[in-house]
Amino acid sequence: MSSIDLIAHIEGCKRNDQKSQKWIFDHYYRLMFGVCLRYYSDHDRVQDIVQEGFLKVFSNIEGYTSKGSFEGWMKRIMVNTAIDFIRKENSSPEELTAEGTLDVADVGEEMDLAESEEEAFTIQHVLKAMEELTPVYRAVFNMYVFDNLSHLEIASQLQISVGTSKSNLAKARRNVKAIMLAAMNEKASK
Repeated sequence: MSSIDLIAHIEGCKRNDQKSQKWIFDHYYRLMFGVCLRYYSDHDRVQDIVQEGFLKVFSNIEGYTSKGSFEGWMKRIMVNTAIDFIRKENSSPEELTAEGTLDVADVGEEMDLAESEEEAFTIQHVLKAMEELTPVYRAVFNMYVFDNLSHLEIASQLQISVGTSKSNLAKARRNVKAIMLAAMNEKASK
């Protein structure tokens, strides 16, 4: 895809040209699906989020100023759409702080990894382990680790306190580590 094609289709989207919208959708759907998949493992839910995200992209395309990457601009919209879905599911603040998840790390087992164990894990292992996190833990983990947001920014977007953001990140990290260790131990015992 050339930047000239992209610019032409962005301008087409600004004129509500359906062919340009289809072109943007077709070229970016898989990438945006992958972005949203970091927040939810349910493919049906992710499809809903991506569809909603593209509607927001097309309705707000005038806001794209060509100063940054169009892909980055769309990713931000998709992440915000996923966060909106999480907020809707967890409408009360209490639900955002009292997550009902498997807190494997809270059972008192030592969770430190040896250097050789750390080297055995890849980003795919982390992403697979993240699928088992609750949506809020997963969102905080994604926003902090992959999107490089501060706890203040995360708290603002999820409408939680900074302390809750920090707590959810710590629990998410422990759970990811525990899930990866359990998978490694299961693989070793076979």
